[in-house]
Amino acid sequence: MVASALEQAGHRVALYTSPHLVEVRERMMVAGLPISPSAFAMWTNRLRDAVEECQASFFEATTAIALADFSARGADIAVIEVGLGGRLDATNVVNPVVTAVTAVSLEHTDYLGESLEGIAAEKAGIAKSGIPFVIGEENASVVAVLRETAEARGAPIAEVSPGLEYDGRIGMAGPHQRRNAAVAQVVLAALPSEWRPGEDAIEGGIAAAWLPGRFDRRGKWLFDVAHNPSAVAALARTIRDLGVSRPLNALIGVLNDKDWASMLDAVQSEVDSLWISTPPSAPAERISNLTQLASLGGAGLVLEPDFDAALSGVQRDARTVLVTGSFHTVGDAMSRLPGFAPLG
Repeated sequence: MVASALEQAGHRVALYTSPHLVEVRERMMVAGLPISPSAFAMWTNRLRDAVEECQASFFEATTAIALADFSARGADIAVIEVGLGGRLDATNVVNPVVTAVTAVSLEHTDYLGESLEGIAAEKAGIAKSGIPFVIGEENASVVAVLRETAEARGAPIAEVSPGLEYDGRIGMAGPHQRRNAAVAQVVLAALPSEWRPGEDAIEGGIAAAWLPGRFDRRGKWLFDVAHNPSAVAALARTIRDLGVSRPLNALIGVLNDKDWASMLDAVQSEVDSLWISTPPSAPAERISNLTQLASLGGAGLVLEPDFDAALSGVQRDARTVLVTGSFHTVGDAMSRLPGFAPLG
């Protein structure tokens, strides 16, 4: 939403997001276009020695490639999404003009800590002295940690009032997106005057903003990358609020570092049939034990380890097919359905 509003204001905007759905080039956009295959290969070759010398992770390497590409393609301003946490994230090398924490969920606990407050402290590590720090979180105890950390770093704070929602037209479906849009408004208002879009650009940008895999309807298919309990709860609310054609069958693949019990329960309560499978692109160490997942039981639950068979079977007798649970699950499905991959 922030990037879209900046584009509406006439800026040449770079956007760095993660993870990708099908192809890594989705992460690196300038003026709405991904990095080209030849440019990605060129930067990989140019940076290979440095990457190997410092034993950079995949995300660290792609962040370096993205920043090099954004400069080479003449971006005026970049919107950079943090990968994991904040304090130690590769993206924290940038010198920002504004920073923001939208919301805090209990995930990646092995890296970020076992509590929301601990995770919040890591996320607030992106705060910089003299740089506006926007807080979109609504939980009071979490907000207190974000505020304390930002104040210690000398960052002026802009809080998005609890319950505040954007009342204009939005391009992304779901009631939770109105809260996201309200956060985007505050982020845009906190920009230095030379970058701050006018009201028309903000309204147009929020109305035009869209990302694949976020309550993404394509014919009978519905894709949503919800991959933690709060995101799945938002997906369930959106299904109830907006409605979908029934029968609604779902294919879900959840990685083993997630609260899969809560996620499966929330999805199963909204669908007529739930197929559980393993996305082929998931790293071996993050693949869930399907038998354990299936032990949650319930009518209409189908365990199918073969992803292609599950993708085929879930369509039977369905007027709507939901694919959810992780970026891997949605991306693997899109890559197998003709014309659905984000980059074609």
